[in-house]
Amino acid sequence: MARYIDAKCRICRRNGDKLMLKGDRCFTSKCAFERRDVPPGYTGTSKRRAKKSDRGLQLQEKQKARYTYGLMERQFRKFFAEAERLQGITGENLLIMLERRLDNVIFRFGFASSRAQARQLVCHGHFLLNGRKTDIPSCLVKPGDAIAWREHSTKGEYYKILVQEIEGRTIPGWLTLDKQKLAGQVVSLPTAQDIEIKFDEKAIVEYYSR
Repeated sequence: MARYIDAKCRICRRNGDKLMLKGDRCFTSKCAFERRDVPPGYTGTSKRRAKKSDRGLQLQEKQKARYTYGLMERQFRKFFAEAERLQGITGENLLIMLERRLDNVIFRFGFASSRAQARQLVCHGHFLLNGRKTDIPSCLVKPGDAIAWREHSTKGEYYKILVQEIEGRTIPGWLTLDKQKLAGQVVSLPTAQDIEIKFDEKAIVEYYSR
């Protein structure tokens, strides 16, 4: 399973925006983007970089979306192709499909501080989807799906700490969570208004439409 393993903070600096790729660390003074919000390789004596073309800006938006959800180009392109086939606005369809990924839902429930951590938890088989163990982060959830921790996973130290911290985490309106049992359910599909994004989905559609 391919994944990005280079320094994540360089991604934020390269794209000029904090993409929250390292979870709680992004809220602290240790965040590299806060300490040096300039592109990698930039020095005080560097010449100003050339202004980006429309194509370059579209590429940047696509890359921001891809890195936000932790996908490689081939995976992201498949999501876009499926979004094009669905009825409705392609950009919104893409956002909704990305939000429906199981690793993203785990992140939205507050079970992980980042999508990368959520992906790892899913891959290690810590969750049940509708009563069955699943270790596929790209699995798409649907309304009515129930997600819970496996019994053996509730005995770990990570789970015990999470029980204490979960009260302070906000859950989006299309999900519900029993904070006592740490069991959640998908109430409905997310809408474009439910999704907090750091990129322009219209630019992504324009990028792939060429």
